[in-house]
Amino acid sequence: MAEQLLSRAGAPALLRTALLQLLEARPQEPVRFLEELFEGLSQGAPGAIGPERALWYLRLAPHCRRTAFNNNVSLAYECLCAGGRKKKPGLNGRTYGDLLSRLCKEGAAPVEVIAPLLKKIQCRDHEAVPFEIFRYGTLTCFVLLEYLAKAGALYDLLNDSGEVDERICMAILETLEEVLEASDCCVPASYLEAGTKLGPDGLVLAMDKALLAKKPTSTMQRGQFLLKSAALFLAKVKPIN
Repeated sequence: MAEQLLSRAGAPALLRTALLQLLEARPQEPVRFLEELFEGLSQGAPGAIGPERALWYLRLAPHCRRTAFNNNVSLAYECLCAGGRKKKPGLNGRTYGDLLSRLCKEGAAPVEVIAPLLKKIQCRDHEAVPFEIFRYGTLTCFVLLEYLAKAGALYDLLNDSGEVDERICMAILETLEEVLEASDCCVPASYLEAGTKLGPDGLVLAMDKALLAKKPTSTMQRGQFLLKSAALFLAKVKPIN
């Protein structure tokens, strides 16, 4: 009776599909992944294609988990290339650009940062977007979001009195620029790897040097600091065209 019930309900095939997708995606939170997957199965979502499904795959694992992230990027690309009744197979520049814009906006990147970034990594609306370009673009967006989060955390660390001396901020930005100069401009993730070299000793020296400088004291707001930090990042992003 139990086996017949499971068979009629399609449970074996359902569980097999879930486990295969779990192994394929390798999400950061497996239980949550399965919850969303079963919810999607009940709504017919697993068969869906397009941007929503692609975004779902891209959010599953952080870019630092390279094997899982690369696999999910491939799945997202396949979703976008599948094509529907009114769409030819393949990924065009317009859909690709819209996806990158959504990734950045959902990550709370400032509008002033999103526009110049997309100008470097998006394609023309009518152009076909190959997988390597798609991977480079999505990876760059995720690295930028993490970079901005780290820059914001650094500012918050300095902001113990409600404001940060502009001299200290500029010294930190100069040190950050030196670190980014040593990174590989062709590999976005290397910006963060290089950033690990911006250790406490280097920051202390930079701040001491800044405070010894005889310049008028003023403050820098968090938004200003983030925009200046982002500008350093954007200067290193390699344009795809």
